[in-house]
Amino acid sequence: MRKFFRKLLPHHDTVKEHRWLKPFGGWLHHPNLWHLHRRSVAGGIAVGLFCGLIPGPLQMATAALLAVLLRVNLPLALLTTLYTNPITIVPLYLAAYEIGAWVIGARNGGAAEHPALPEFHWGNWLGELWTWVATLGEPLLVGLPLLAMGLALGGYLVVRLAWYVAVVYKWRKRRRSRATSSRRNDSGM
Repeated sequence: MRKFFRKLLPHHDTVKEHRWLKPFGGWLHHPNLWHLHRRSVAGGIAVGLFCGLIPGPLQMATAALLAVLLRVNLPLALLTTLYTNPITIVPLYLAAYEIGAWVIGARNGGAAEHPALPEFHWGNWLGELWTWVATLGEPLLVGLPLLAMGLALGGYLVVRLAWYVAVVYKWRKRRRSRATSSRRNDSGM
Protein backbone atom coordinates (compact mmCIF):
# COMPACT_ATOMS: atom_id res chain seq x y z
CA MET A 1 0.00 0.00 0.00
CA ARG A 2 2.77 2.40 0.93
CA LYS A 3 4.56 1.98 -2.39
CA PHE A 4 1.40 2.91 -4.28
CA PHE A 5 0.82 6.10 -2.26
CA ARG A 6 4.51 7.00 -2.16
CA LYS A 7 4.54 7.22 -5.96
CA LEU A 8 1.67 9.72 -5.93
CA LEU A 9 2.80 12.02 -3.12
CA PRO A 10 5.53 14.65 -3.12
CA HIS A 11 8.31 14.37 -0.56
CA HIS A 12 7.54 16.41 2.55
CA ASP A 13 10.87 18.29 2.42
CA THR A 14 10.02 19.73 -0.99
CA VAL A 15 6.64 20.88 0.32
CA LYS A 16 8.16 22.46 3.44
CA GLU A 17 10.68 24.34 1.30
CA HIS A 18 8.08 25.63 -1.17
CA ARG A 19 8.06 29.43 -1.06
CA TRP A 20 4.28 29.74 -0.61
CA LEU A 21 4.20 27.21 2.20
CA LYS A 22 7.32 28.29 4.12
CA PRO A 23 5.36 30.57 6.49
CA PHE A 24 3.41 27.50 7.64
CA GLY A 25 6.52 25.36 8.04
CA GLY A 26 6.13 24.93 11.81
CA TRP A 27 2.70 23.43 11.36
CA LEU A 28 3.87 21.17 8.57
CA HIS A 29 6.54 19.34 10.60
CA HIS A 30 4.34 16.79 12.34
CA PRO A 31 5.27 13.33 11.00
CA ASN A 32 1.69 12.09 10.65
CA LEU A 33 1.07 14.73 7.99
CA TRP A 34 3.54 12.97 5.71
CA HIS A 35 3.98 9.37 6.86
CA LEU A 36 2.07 6.61 5.18
CA HIS A 37 0.61 4.40 7.87
CA ARG A 38 -2.92 3.08 8.06
CA ARG A 39 -4.32 5.63 10.50
CA SER A 40 -2.84 8.64 8.73
CA VAL A 41 -3.80 7.47 5.24
CA ALA A 42 -7.34 6.47 6.26
CA GLY A 43 -7.77 9.76 8.10
CA GLY A 44 -6.49 11.75 5.12
CA ILE A 45 -8.92 10.00 2.79
CA ALA A 46 -11.79 10.60 5.24
CA VAL A 47 -10.95 14.30 5.58
CA GLY A 48 -10.73 14.67 1.80
CA LEU A 49 -14.05 12.91 1.25
CA PHE A 50 -15.73 15.06 3.89
CA CYS A 51 -14.31 18.34 2.60
CA GLY A 52 -14.94 17.47 -1.04
CA LEU A 53 -18.61 18.39 -0.64
CA ILE A 54 -17.84 21.87 0.66
CA PRO A 55 -18.82 24.35 -2.06
CA GLY A 56 -16.28 26.16 -4.16
CA PRO A 57 -12.66 26.91 -3.48
CA LEU A 58 -12.90 26.23 0.26
CA GLN A 59 -12.55 22.46 -0.20
CA MET A 60 -8.77 22.25 -0.21
CA ALA A 61 -8.25 24.99 2.38
CA THR A 62 -10.63 23.24 4.77
CA ALA A 63 -9.08 19.85 4.03
CA ALA A 64 -5.61 21.22 4.74
CA LEU A 65 -6.75 22.82 7.99
CA LEU A 66 -8.52 19.66 9.18
CA ALA A 67 -5.58 17.45 8.16
CA VAL A 68 -3.19 19.61 10.20
CA LEU A 69 -5.55 19.74 13.20
CA LEU A 70 -6.33 16.01 13.12
CA ARG A 71 -2.74 15.12 12.14
CA VAL A 72 -3.62 12.92 9.21
CA ASN A 73 -1.94 12.65 5.81
CA LEU A 74 -2.08 16.12 4.28
CA PRO A 75 -1.35 15.37 0.60
CA LEU A 76 -3.95 12.60 0.51
CA ALA A 77 -6.54 14.83 2.15
CA LEU A 78 -5.95 17.48 -0.53
CA LEU A 79 -5.87 14.97 -3.37
CA THR A 80 -9.06 13.23 -2.27
CA THR A 81 -11.11 16.45 -2.45
CA LEU A 82 -10.77 16.25 -6.24
CA TYR A 83 -13.50 13.61 -6.46
CA THR A 84 -15.90 16.51 -6.82
CA ASN A 85 -15.73 18.26 -10.16
CA PRO A 86 -18.24 19.77 -12.61
CA ILE A 87 -19.25 16.28 -13.73
CA THR A 88 -19.73 14.65 -10.32
CA ILE A 89 -21.04 17.57 -8.27
CA VAL A 90 -24.61 17.49 -9.62
CA PRO A 91 -25.21 13.77 -8.88
CA LEU A 92 -23.63 14.18 -5.45
CA TYR A 93 -25.81 17.18 -4.61
CA LEU A 94 -28.89 15.33 -5.87
CA ALA A 95 -28.00 12.41 -3.59
CA ALA A 96 -27.55 14.84 -0.70
CA TYR A 97 -30.94 16.39 -1.52
CA GLU A 98 -32.59 12.96 -1.49
CA ILE A 99 -30.97 12.08 1.82
CA GLY A 100 -32.01 15.41 3.33
CA ALA A 101 -35.58 15.11 2.05
CA TRP A 102 -35.82 11.61 3.51
CA VAL A 103 -34.40 12.68 6.90
CA ILE A 104 -36.60 15.75 7.37
CA GLY A 105 -39.66 13.99 6.03
CA ALA A 106 -40.23 16.25 3.05
CA ARG A 107 -41.74 13.32 1.19
CA ASN A 108 -44.89 13.00 3.36
CA GLY A 109 -45.63 9.67 1.77
CA GLY A 110 -45.95 11.13 -1.73
CA ALA A 111 -43.53 11.41 -4.56
CA ALA A 112 -41.23 14.37 -4.17
CA GLU A 113 -40.93 16.86 -6.93
CA HIS A 114 -37.38 16.87 -8.25
CA PRO A 115 -35.97 20.29 -8.99
CA ALA A 116 -35.33 20.76 -12.68
CA LEU A 117 -31.73 21.11 -13.76
CA PRO A 118 -30.85 24.47 -15.27
CA GLU A 119 -29.33 24.82 -18.69
CA PHE A 120 -25.63 25.14 -18.08
CA HIS A 121 -23.58 27.43 -20.29
CA TRP A 122 -19.81 27.46 -20.30
CA GLY A 123 -19.64 31.14 -19.51
CA ASN A 124 -21.70 31.11 -16.31
CA TRP A 125 -22.06 27.48 -15.24
CA LEU A 126 -20.84 28.16 -11.71
CA GLY A 127 -23.38 30.95 -11.13
CA GLU A 128 -26.19 28.87 -12.57
CA LEU A 129 -25.17 25.92 -10.43
CA TRP A 130 -25.14 28.08 -7.30
CA THR A 131 -28.61 29.47 -8.09
CA TRP A 132 -29.91 25.94 -8.67
CA VAL A 133 -28.40 24.71 -5.39
CA ALA A 134 -29.90 27.66 -3.49
CA THR A 135 -33.39 26.66 -4.68
CA LEU A 136 -32.99 23.20 -3.15
CA GLY A 137 -33.22 24.64 0.37
CA GLU A 138 -33.50 22.73 3.61
CA PRO A 139 -33.22 19.16 2.29
CA LEU A 140 -29.85 20.00 0.76
CA LEU A 141 -28.61 21.74 3.90
CA VAL A 142 -29.47 18.65 5.94
CA GLY A 143 -28.35 16.12 3.34
CA LEU A 144 -24.92 17.57 2.51
CA PRO A 145 -23.37 17.12 5.95
CA LEU A 146 -24.97 13.69 6.29
CA LEU A 147 -23.61 12.58 2.91
CA ALA A 148 -20.20 14.06 3.72
CA MET A 149 -20.06 12.20 7.04
CA GLY A 150 -21.22 8.99 5.38
CA LEU A 151 -18.60 9.25 2.64
CA ALA A 152 -15.88 10.06 5.19
CA LEU A 153 -16.80 7.14 7.43
CA GLY A 154 -17.12 4.77 4.47
CA GLY A 155 -13.79 5.90 3.02
CA TYR A 156 -12.07 5.54 6.39
CA LEU A 157 -13.40 2.01 6.89
CA VAL A 158 -12.62 0.90 3.32
CA VAL A 159 -9.01 2.12 3.57
CA ARG A 160 -8.53 0.48 6.97
CA LEU A 161 -10.00 -2.80 5.66
CA ALA A 162 -7.96 -2.69 2.43
CA TRP A 163 -4.80 -1.98 4.43
CA TYR A 164 -5.53 -4.90 6.76
CA VAL A 165 -6.18 -7.26 3.85
CA ALA A 166 -2.94 -6.17 2.15
CA VAL A 167 -0.91 -6.72 5.33
CA VAL A 168 -2.43 -10.16 5.98
CA TYR A 169 -1.79 -11.13 2.35
CA LYS A 170 1.88 -10.11 2.65
CA TRP A 171 2.26 -11.99 5.94
CA ARG A 172 0.80 -15.15 4.45
CA LYS A 173 2.90 -14.82 1.32
CA ARG A 174 6.04 -14.36 3.42
CA ARG A 175 5.10 -17.36 5.59
CA ARG A 176 4.56 -19.54 2.48
CA SER A 177 7.87 -18.36 1.04
CA ARG A 178 9.71 -19.19 4.27
CA ALA A 179 8.03 -22.58 4.49
CA THR A 180 8.97 -23.37 0.89
CA SER A 181 12.59 -22.31 1.38
CA SER A 182 12.73 -24.25 4.67
CA ARG A 183 11.50 -27.39 2.90
CA ARG A 184 14.10 -26.93 0.17
CA ASN A 185 16.85 -26.56 2.74
CA ASP A 186 15.65 -29.61 4.67
CA SER A 187 15.44 -31.84 1.58
CA GLY A 188 18.77 -30.62 0.21
CA MET A 189 20.76 -31.64 3.27
